[in-house]
Amino acid sequence: MIPRYTQPEMAAVWTDEARFEQMLRVELASLHALTARGTVPAPAVQAIEQRGRVDVTRIAELEKTTDHDVVAFVNQVAETVGEEGRYLHFGLTSSDVVDTALALQCRAAADLLLSELDELIGLLARKAREHAGTVMMGRTHSVHAEPITLGIKLATWAFELDRDRQRLRAAAEDLATGKLSGPVGTYSQVGPEIEAAVMTELGLAVDPVSTQIIQRDRHAAFLAAIAITGGSLERFATEVRNLQHTEIGELQEPFGRGQTGSSAMPHKRNPILSERIAGLARLLRGFAVAGFEDQALWHERDISHSSVERVALPGATTLLHYMLVRFRGLVDGLVVRPERMRENLDRGLGLFGSGRLLTTLVESGGLTREKAYGIVQAAALRAADERRPLRELVEVDPDIALVLTPDQIGACFDEAHLLRHVDAVLQRLDALEVPTIANS
Repeated sequence: MIPRYTQPEMAAVWTDEARFEQMLRVELASLHALTARGTVPAPAVQAIEQRGRVDVTRIAELEKTTDHDVVAFVNQVAETVGEEGRYLHFGLTSSDVVDTALALQCRAAADLLLSELDELIGLLARKAREHAGTVMMGRTHSVHAEPITLGIKLATWAFELDRDRQRLRAAAEDLATGKLSGPVGTYSQVGPEIEAAVMTELGLAVDPVSTQIIQRDRHAAFLAAIAITGGSLERFATEVRNLQHTEIGELQEPFGRGQTGSSAMPHKRNPILSERIAGLARLLRGFAVAGFEDQALWHERDISHSSVERVALPGATTLLHYMLVRFRGLVDGLVVRPERMRENLDRGLGLFGSGRLLTTLVESGGLTREKAYGIVQAAALRAADERRPLRELVEVDPDIALVLTPDQIGACFDEAHLLRHVDAVLQRLDALEVPTIANS
């Protein structure tokens, strides 16, 4: 991934040096297990541990001849060891090392993603409680519906990210699986007991039945969980973009001192972070599709998945990590404008009361739902077209005045009544798993 969208800690997981270091970890774990069973002499393993080093430049040089990066890696490390290097890769096939090392890298990447999700969920929970009473208009189909609070909106974000976290955690745990079962999964060179010992040392699960590789449904699920999480961030970012419209102006991204919105129009404060997050989510979905395509490999293995994963796995984890970090900064610095929220509520002419007016006419006025709906709809459409408050029209509507008192009509436009259960909803935030700091 290009540096613009890369955080240094995630970049460190996916460097060539990190990849080969994880492969060396697998090689050494295998040697430990083989030594414990008397297959490889202990002094040789000690020499490999003491002198074995990864040299990415030398590996690239050797690969020009071998056209095989694992062979180049084994040969390069063996060069640094000397005679004892002949025990490297003993009884292994390339994918034993590559797939197991990849599982270690994905686990490290997932740990960073899950840590960022923890922080973001905690921040959203705090913000939701902070804005429990910040009343704003709810919108469906981009049209005024009924009042909600900003706290409710932010709480939906927190709970959606919690579901994303659960999916990602489950996919990462499933992917934390290795194999040392040989060229076609039959343990032709080393036995299952070696594999079990290696995975115990590395903290990975054993693939119960592998071929030459770990099957790619695990990787596809991981990429899918990443893409779904990106889709959530896109949803939230799209909401910020919409509410930052000049005509709405209820929320605004943080805008730093010296920041420029437009090279031509100095007045511009554009939602660039939200737009960037929305754009990058498209890439995550593309990576997920690539992961799905990798599932159908030929027989016990072909290599068509390899080139895809070298781009998709680092790319997807790096982008999502960047998006989570940037969106957390956006939420932390989000500008909330309650006065615009109130202005937009008032501009709605009280149309939000139509639903309660409908049920009141049925419940207290004794009208059929069909008749009540027709009366209220006619009044509401007239209010919108003539830009007159709905309450003003219904108070003089003879059909309504015949069955409802002025107090009953007024109660239909009581915002507090519509929002009376907000606190109960926000109490559900207590069930979220968040960092300790989130409760401070």
